[in-house]
Amino acid sequence: MTAATSRPRWANINTLLGAFWLLAALVFVFHLVPNYIEEAPMVQNPMQSPRWLPNVAGWLVAVLSLALILEGCLRPPVRKTNSEPGAPPWRWLLMLAGLGAYWLLFEPLGAIAAGILGTLLLFAAHPVRKPWLYLLAIALPWIVSLLFIHVLNVPLPSGTLWD
Repeated sequence: MTAATSRPRWANINTLLGAFWLLAALVFVFHLVPNYIEEAPMVQNPMQSPRWLPNVAGWLVAVLSLALILEGCLRPPVRKTNSEPGAPPWRWLLMLAGLGAYWLLFEPLGAIAAGILGTLLLFAAHPVRKPWLYLLAIALPWIVSLLFIHVLNVPLPSGTLWD
């Protein structure tokens, strides 16, 4: 009998990660949010409360971690032999360049341009080469930034290089 078959069904990476994230989400929802995020004295709508979004995010993480635990128990991952090599180094460099472009150029280029550049670099690191994906890499950050600016009234930088 091998070590993989002697372990219980629940002893796999999905179940353990799900349990970790469930514990973290419950600590976040029941301890950190109530004790460290102050409630405004008067809000017209519960969604305007500073606690609302962290609570929603915490409960979403809790639900997704429960789903990960269930998947790990019902369908444990099978360990496959790795017949194909890992990602080439240039793919990792492109992903890090995308992160760096978004992180370091957010204020100099502005939210929209840095988002487009970072997303284009991330999409270029992906092995799928479809033209509509690159249009999506341009449209997605542009639409998200415009939604933040005009719908949610979140001031995003327009770029210091353009001034």
